Amino acid sequence: MATGQKILLGGVSALLLVAVIIGVVAGVMRSTNHIGDDFEMPSTNKNNINTVSKSIDSLCHITDYKDTCVDTLSTVNDDNGSPDPKSIVTAAIKATSVEFEIAFKKSKTMGDGTHDNMNKEALTDCHELLEYAIGELQDALASSERGDAEHIRRRSDDLKNWLSAVMAYQVICLDGLTHPELKTNMTKGLDKATELTKNALAITTEITNLLDSMKDALHLKDGLIGMGGAGAAAAGGGLLTAGFLKGGRKLLNSGVNDGGRYPQWFSAAERKLLRSTHSNKVKPNIVVAKDGSGNFSSIQKAIDSVPLKSTERFVIHVKRGVYKENVIIGKKTLNVFMYGDGSKKTIITGNKNFIDGTPTFRTATLAAMGNGFICKSIGFQNTAGAEKHQAVALRVQSDLSAFFNCRMDAYQDTLYAQTHRQFYRNCVISGTIDFIFGMSSSVFQNCLIIIRKPMDNQRNIITASGRSYKYEDTGIIIHNCRIVPDRSLQHFRKEVKSYLGRPWKEYSRTIYMESQIGDLIQPEGWLEWDGDYALKTLDYAEYANTGPGANTSERVQWKGYHIIKSKAEALKFTVGNFLEGDSWISYTGIPFIKGLKN
Repeated sequence: MATGQKILLGGVSALLLVAVIIGVVAGVMRSTNHIGDDFEMPSTNKNNINTVSKSIDSLCHITDYKDTCVDTLSTVNDDNGSPDPKSIVTAAIKATSVEFEIAFKKSKTMGDGTHDNMNKEALTDCHELLEYAIGELQDALASSERGDAEHIRRRSDDLKNWLSAVMAYQVICLDGLTHPELKTNMTKGLDKATELTKNALAITTEITNLLDSMKDALHLKDGLIGMGGAGAAAAGGGLLTAGFLKGGRKLLNSGVNDGGRYPQWFSAAERKLLRSTHSNKVKPNIVVAKDGSGNFSSIQKAIDSVPLKSTERFVIHVKRGVYKENVIIGKKTLNVFMYGDGSKKTIITGNKNFIDGTPTFRTATLAAMGNGFICKSIGFQNTAGAEKHQAVALRVQSDLSAFFNCRMDAYQDTLYAQTHRQFYRNCVISGTIDFIFGMSSSVFQNCLIIIRKPMDNQRNIITASGRSYKYEDTGIIIHNCRIVPDRSLQHFRKEVKSYLGRPWKEYSRTIYMESQIGDLIQPEGWLEWDGDYALKTLDYAEYANTGPGANTSERVQWKGYHIIKSKAEALKFTVGNFLEGDSWISYTGIPFIKGLKN
């Protein structure tokens, strides 16, 4: 970042910090009547209002769409002329939600003149994806309206998670459309929604970063948090109640039980069950078996029997066998724990693919959308083959989802880590082109990544991150994994070029840490997508990897690529920090490394 930019952002932050303090103090004092009889509320004056107005304008300068931002935040001042962080964030999310409702209605009238089946399906996908976006925004809005500034700060990871998913749904919708007129119309219909989503992400990030910096600057005294220096002067010498700006972040759907933090959908009994890594110790609600010895012989029928929107953990045991079916775990099917008898014994297989007319979004052998999905000891396959191009074995949209001892096998686009927070441990993933891809926040730990032999004249690429905006807290993290050639590629591994990743979207983020990289990876390591597209804005990095393919002396010289040299920077991308793993993975029964291995 240029020096001038740093000075500008510093000024923006300082000005906004003063205004935020004004708003928070005013809001807290108005709702508190037991501070003390000798406390006098600082009067709202013209200078304060001018400061607030300037702060809103300054905040909007960090967004991509400044005029839209100013228009969105023009009504956030309360009766005393003081905006607070809750009002600012809520206004940004609410405006985005309203615009998506409008875009969704418009989309229903599109495509009447489009007769090709692929685009008809893609348009249906758009409608579904926009419904998902509206749902995510409603969740974010409900959360932002629920609490105060401290609530906003503590829930910032959840808010950004929802907003990042909303960004992803827009991109996936547009990518699926190939009819020129239809794509143009849908793009125009989503233009304003895209602007507002990006602004909401930027605003939420900037506000919560400022609140974090305020937390560090404030101190507890006599049960109150005092302010000193410029902040106290700007706020008229006020004090904040002890409930403001204390405590760490906590996931929105997490609670406290027996002194520990874990998602509410884990009861104490379930937590004990799921801590066991031995699936035969878990008593299932239903059993799926090919031989008729269970409750169902079809996995989909078993999924269809799960109570919708349940807050209780629902356990499904899928006995050994090859299940030839495409399974969908719907958005309202929550908290499913599904386990098999081993990833080579319990196998779900399908062959839907792009070449035969199915959009990539719909090719998955299993699609997990309901939040809280946990899976152990199951294999997922798409057997369409390399010649059928995009053919997904597993698509995951489920937030706070985890996979342990699972296997995903296909060629192009094997694992679609689509959206939200995901964790993969001790899994095997094989493929050829972009075979780990998506727009989620995903960590792969202790996994075996197998590169297969592609078609003639093709190159192998392991990852393709779809992070499309700089404020998204998303990316693909490969930690303590092994990258090796498949037996079919072993003899040709030096002839077929293989790469660690390429940028699917402009702000693509992929980090390899403490992993063993085989000699099949090209010395330059990474591959461009299309000329110089995204090479300045992507975020690719490597840290403490080993093996013949880990030599970084001949790596690409892109502006967006770097070698991580400090442990502190690497820790940002670990399970504990990137996924807040202590808040939920701890109670899935899945082992994990919270930080770095060494």
